[in-house]
Amino acid sequence: MTVYRVLIVEDHPFQHQYLSNVFQAAGGFEVDLAWDGASAIQRLTQKRYDLLLSDLMMPQMDGVQLIQQLAQLPSAPALALMTVASRRMLVGSGQVAKNLGLRVAGLISKPVSTLDVRALRESLDQIAAQARTPREPPRGCRSRDTLLRGLDNGEIQAWFQPKKSLHNGRIVAAEALVRWVHPDEGLLLPSAFLDELEGAELENQLLTSMLGQTLAAQARWAQLGYRLPVSINLPTHLLDQDDLVDRLLQQVRAYQAEPRQITFELMENSTTQLSSNYFAGACRLRLMGFGLAQDDFGKGYSSYFNLVSTPFTELKIDRSLVHGCANNDGLASALLSIAELGRKLGLVTVAEGAQTQEELAVLRRVRCDQVQGFLISQAVPPDKFTTLLLEDGS
Repeated sequence: MTVYRVLIVEDHPFQHQYLSNVFQAAGGFEVDLAWDGASAIQRLTQKRYDLLLSDLMMPQMDGVQLIQQLAQLPSAPALALMTVASRRMLVGSGQVAKNLGLRVAGLISKPVSTLDVRALRESLDQIAAQARTPREPPRGCRSRDTLLRGLDNGEIQAWFQPKKSLHNGRIVAAEALVRWVHPDEGLLLPSAFLDELEGAELENQLLTSMLGQTLAAQARWAQLGYRLPVSINLPTHLLDQDDLVDRLLQQVRAYQAEPRQITFELMENSTTQLSSNYFAGACRLRLMGFGLAQDDFGKGYSSYFNLVSTPFTELKIDRSLVHGCANNDGLASALLSIAELGRKLGLVTVAEGAQTQEELAVLRRVRCDQVQGFLISQAVPPDKFTTLLLEDGS
């Protein structure tokens, strides 16, 4: 059994003794104790630890300030937080740590139990396993010609992730997600190349390619009796182009397809130069019959004003609100409010990123319409998606 070095930051003498006993009972830990954040930071500069467990409510340097100091260290241990304060405070503090790039091993409501300590060990085991996994060597910036070849020769592909109805459990739609089947580097996820495509100003070509591949896949599924709507990500700043909607419509008509079978998800990582371009583009997409989705609702800059003033047909609930909702009353309440809002606005609500059956149960309870995520299926190539459809209908 691996022995993990743990530094516990706690200002109460009783808690010092209690926590030492709990970790000793769990086994496999070497525990040191610190009375405050300043002492903890000093210890971390002198000795390597695998885990820092800190109370949030501390004198002089509180838990959030300790997190900020920890993030400035050249090699910070994993972090676990504990408190008697509200669960919402605990989750919010954990989000501070994650946003600063720290590895969060656990969020614990006091009193800390042996089960909590065992869960920390499992998290540390996972972190250690990830550290042993060989990392891909850093890639240089790909040239525009290289990226274009990837698009033109079919290496950059549309894969499809199913959306299942939470009413009957059937596949009712899909999202097209980009993947690069690279001849030398293997399967690449968008994080490995999408920024380079954007930097090379190839987003129009990518959108055209994704739409074309989607229309071709829909035609094959239609031959098998499945008329399935598919959503495609559309960078919002492309709505600055006056002819964008006309080009998309022309491409759909060339396949003798129906615009209502395509939903464009407006991504919020960009915006138009003029707000009038945003509303004009969104309204024209709907006038031509396309579906329109508010992507990542509940995260970043998505707003109620945009939701009620844009002719959306679908509301995508961000995974940050779904993950952990089974154990967080605040998240469950937020999901209920969003699902009710979606119903009142006549929108289809789609939850992203469900990971457990318990989260799925919460989404059913709040009457969310659809769900997608690894619990249902990861994105797969068109032929494998066809297999999923056939299995779903059997």
